[in-house]
Amino acid sequence: MTTPTSPRQAEAPLWRRMLPHLLAVLFFLVLASVYFAPILFDDKTLAQHDIVQFNGGSHEAAQFREATGEEALWTNSMFSGMPTYLISTRFPGDLSQYLHKVFTLDLPAVVANLFLALVCGYVLGLALGLSPVVSVVGAVALGFTSYNLIILAAGHNTKSLALAYAPLVLAGLLVAFRRNKWLGTALFALGLTMNIRSNHLQITYYLLLLVLVFGVVELFFAFREKRLPDFFARTALLGVAALLAAGVSFGRLYTTLEYSKYSIRGKSELKTAPPAAPGQSQDPVESGSGLNREYAFSYSYGIGETATLLIPNFYGGASQMKLSDNSETAKALTAAGVPPAQLTDYLAQMPTYWGDQPITSGPVYVGAVVFFLFVLGLLVADRRTRIWLLTGTLLSIVLAWGKNLETFNYLVFDYFPGYNKFRAVSMALVIAQLAMPVLAVLALARVLRGRPGFTAPAAVSTHPSLAALAGRPTDDADTAYLKKHVLRALVITAGLCALAFLAGLVADFASPVDAQLQQSGFPLDAIRADRASLLRSDVFRSLLFVALAAGVLWFFLQRKLSVAMSAALVGLLTLVDLWGVDKRYLNDGNFQRETVAEQFVPSPADQQILQDKDLSYRVLNMANPFNDAQTSYYHKSIGGYHGAKLRRYQDLIERQISPQLQRIYSENRPDAAPVLNMLNTRYLITPPAEKQPAQAIRNPGALGNAWYVSNVQPVQNPDQEIQALGTLDPGTTAVVDVSKFPGLKTEYAAEGSTIALTKYSPNALTYRTTAVQDGLVVFSEIYYADGWQAYLDGKPVAHLRADYVLRALPVPRGTHTIEFKFEPTQYALGNTVSLVASVLLIIAMLAALYYAFQHRPTPHTVSDTLLA
Repeated sequence: MTTPTSPRQAEAPLWRRMLPHLLAVLFFLVLASVYFAPILFDDKTLAQHDIVQFNGGSHEAAQFREATGEEALWTNSMFSGMPTYLISTRFPGDLSQYLHKVFTLDLPAVVANLFLALVCGYVLGLALGLSPVVSVVGAVALGFTSYNLIILAAGHNTKSLALAYAPLVLAGLLVAFRRNKWLGTALFALGLTMNIRSNHLQITYYLLLLVLVFGVVELFFAFREKRLPDFFARTALLGVAALLAAGVSFGRLYTTLEYSKYSIRGKSELKTAPPAAPGQSQDPVESGSGLNREYAFSYSYGIGETATLLIPNFYGGASQMKLSDNSETAKALTAAGVPPAQLTDYLAQMPTYWGDQPITSGPVYVGAVVFFLFVLGLLVADRRTRIWLLTGTLLSIVLAWGKNLETFNYLVFDYFPGYNKFRAVSMALVIAQLAMPVLAVLALARVLRGRPGFTAPAAVSTHPSLAALAGRPTDDADTAYLKKHVLRALVITAGLCALAFLAGLVADFASPVDAQLQQSGFPLDAIRADRASLLRSDVFRSLLFVALAAGVLWFFLQRKLSVAMSAALVGLLTLVDLWGVDKRYLNDGNFQRETVAEQFVPSPADQQILQDKDLSYRVLNMANPFNDAQTSYYHKSIGGYHGAKLRRYQDLIERQISPQLQRIYSENRPDAAPVLNMLNTRYLITPPAEKQPAQAIRNPGALGNAWYVSNVQPVQNPDQEIQALGTLDPGTTAVVDVSKFPGLKTEYAAEGSTIALTKYSPNALTYRTTAVQDGLVVFSEIYYADGWQAYLDGKPVAHLRADYVLRALPVPRGTHTIEFKFEPTQYALGNTVSLVASVLLIIAMLAALYYAFQHRPTPHTVSDTLLA
């Protein structure tokens, strides 16, 4: 008598079960390596604007870390001084940094990002119960979405990492609710930990919106099916996992939350608006916390622009794109007498984009094949899953429209928790680029298991990750059902392409930049003809890929193709489609041999300034100062490049620094800006002019590191305080808001008192002073209460804010040592909590994995649930 074998005993050997996954990972490594071959094989780097700016802004902190082994929690290299929390701060207690190195195989940054996106997409496919080959298709669809490569070209590496880990979060979510709650909880905790660690909270926010939609849909079905206790039990487990994930990054989150109160993401203290620029209306200052609407919604996706999900060049692609020598613009420029040697350079940066966004690096394109399969998924996928993914996609699109659907989006901005902290609402389309490929790959798996008479081999049908392709013998009715819906999806998608083509026939292809182009004599008719040509060309391109993908599925249902061949062909079409569009925005032209050191070769002006060996002074680069961090590489800069500078410093830029810079230009006097003097701006770098390089001009009015004042001008509120700076002599008078800092005299005997900076580091400043009488010292350092502590002769003393942004300190007569140390309690506490949470997370994940594998469910559950 034969003893029956259990499913676990009947499983194939471990190496055989692991082999498909290892081959998939190897395939992803090859794809990432081929795409970024110039980095791996030609010793080149990717020219990333934001990374160059990051290297400039973080240089002082990096140097301090290398020299001391400590973290520079403050830097004077940007905006006269700010915390490094969102620039370059490491948290040793966060042990997930070691996991990241393992997951990315320690590959170079951008190669690692793409590889990671593919691997996490693959894990999500397996979590859905799909076979390795179909999971690879899903990984390609998720990893090569155009936005993923576009943001890498721009240097948004943290955003890219957060997106790469997002599928891992969804994988845990699905496994927790549809399969094994313990395994799912462990996977969810791991994915969310790594996603939060990537430090792009806007992406995490959008991801959690998709998770929230999932939860609402699951709650509805749990209520209807009387499964509420089980639903809440699984939700509670995921809630604990989320707390642990947030705990691992607690240091980063806590310091960011603390800083946000003082940054432009926080509440403005001013009640009056800054002077309006010529020709612009004056907007009221936002009284609440967060960004103002105009700034937050400046990058809103056009309603018609949503067509780029299917047709990438529907609105011309990026703001500047390369046109061919056969384009209408090329012909017009040649006819206008542009020399052939210059023509190529002109054609490389043509204003092809004609949408409403002020600037764009490229469209969000999920792929024609993915779009077709997404439509098919809406017809054949299980209702619970398609409701979730369709709702998430629609929410994503509506949020991305921003000011183009202000009735809804202003309401969300004003009342949805945390939403007003983020700008560039077009980024909300990342929800769609996650949801659409998931539904697409589920549709593919549903078709591939639906052919009549198809029965998988026994070894395959018992394998958990291949359950979706195993299928049960199906009847002709199911095949007819699938054929009908494949045709319907083809008609719908092709119909959308046709509508796009018709829209191109009536559009004027006019761009907001055309008015400027016309003034320079640019051939507008030619560029508009090329914009129309780009649209028509991509309509036919997308239509071709849709037809090919539909043809593969049709031949499969006709029993002309095998499961593996059909999946491979759809995957190949998806890859070729997305790869081709990605290469428009990140190609060989984006790579360079220039190293970081070569990017920051000091100019003659820099070299001149660096001859000054004083401990600390500031530099203003007058060429676009507040969107430039390259100056910060060598100097303590008045300007910088950062999306979350201090709110008070932004006020100072808008209301005092910018108007005073105009005075410098008009009067040709480097000392004509009192605010720059009080910030110790010793050097101004003039913009390069024709035949004349940038020059460094010494400002004789710079007040130095600290000085005694004779008078205090009391004011009652922040508006009076900043307004007073316009007529202030900061060398003799300090403006103080006495409603916050009472008790000061209005006059001091400053004559004869001296003070000098004797020691400098980012986190600590030491001064030696001799006061003839009790006095008030103003320091050319930015006031930041949550961290900076003043010490007089080693004893802590209270300091105050003067001149809207600077520190001040009453000093008794005599000779003293004054120290300022940046000692934020948030960092120490946050780092400790991160360490404790990291250890707890590791223990909890190991326990969950052990329990999960001791209580494994039957392998067919997921495929039946998601693909039925």
